[in-house]
Amino acid sequence: MRFFRIIFVLLLLLNVGWSGRAQGFKTAAEMGFFGGGSYYIGDLNPLKHFVYSKPAFGAIFRYNLTKRYSLRFTGSYGQVYGNDADADDPFQVNRNLSFKSDILELAFGIEIDLFNYNINNMKDPITPYFFYEVAFFKMNPTAELNGEDYTLQNLGTEGQGTSLSDKDPYKLNQLSVPLGIGLKFNLKKRMAISIEYGIRKTFTDYLDDVSGSYVDPDLLAAYNGSLAAEFSDRSLGNSNLSNVGFNRGNSSNKDWYAFYGIMFTFKPFKENICDMRGWR
Repeated sequence: MRFFRIIFVLLLLLNVGWSGRAQGFKTAAEMGFFGGGSYYIGDLNPLKHFVYSKPAFGAIFRYNLTKRYSLRFTGSYGQVYGNDADADDPFQVNRNLSFKSDILELAFGIEIDLFNYNINNMKDPITPYFFYEVAFFKMNPTAELNGEDYTLQNLGTEGQGTSLSDKDPYKLNQLSVPLGIGLKFNLKKRMAISIEYGIRKTFTDYLDDVSGSYVDPDLLAAYNGSLAAEFSDRSLGNSNLSNVGFNRGNSSNKDWYAFYGIMFTFKPFKENICDMRGWR
């Protein structure tokens, strides 16, 4: 229900801004491009921000309702990964799991400037800001075995979709709530740069394919094949059945992912004074 309330509020703001100056689209619109990094926080990386970053890029479209409020539409692509071998925790090192996943995200939300800001001139050239969005993202965790990458969701490494677990296979298409901060400043009239960081709250604990308990590898192999059993338990120095029933991950915490970097934005249309009466 919270998700639908957010959508309703954002659509209401869009309707107010659009009806208030329907002829001002050209003066209210700006667009841009983003480059930076992405990373995740979860069972294979519970604490370290920025350390396991991968390159990311994206695009943004802003519709400026006033000098303080804007609607924003963003598309972002990045990759996240985690590897127990890099951890300081002996439990993680012994667990010996790893993953990587592409993240493709489309988001819509509101951006609020702390100061008056106007990309159209140099009178209000700089402001910190924060944003709140709802997003749809696609993930697909994979792991490597003998130099080859395998997708993990279809293997059901924790017995999802079988009698070994009460969980269905997790979805690769998910929703998240991006929250972020930034600083934007004009380079000149109609051109600006933003430095931005945004972290995403997800509603899945399987971005890294790790959440629940170990299942019997022999039974899992009978259900889903030998690859499922191989990726289910890769722990070091243990017999096949020694981990059955013990925690493989922490199911009480959902996974997070983040995008950060530098954004260049510009106004593609020239000013029309008649359209700008309500915004200058």
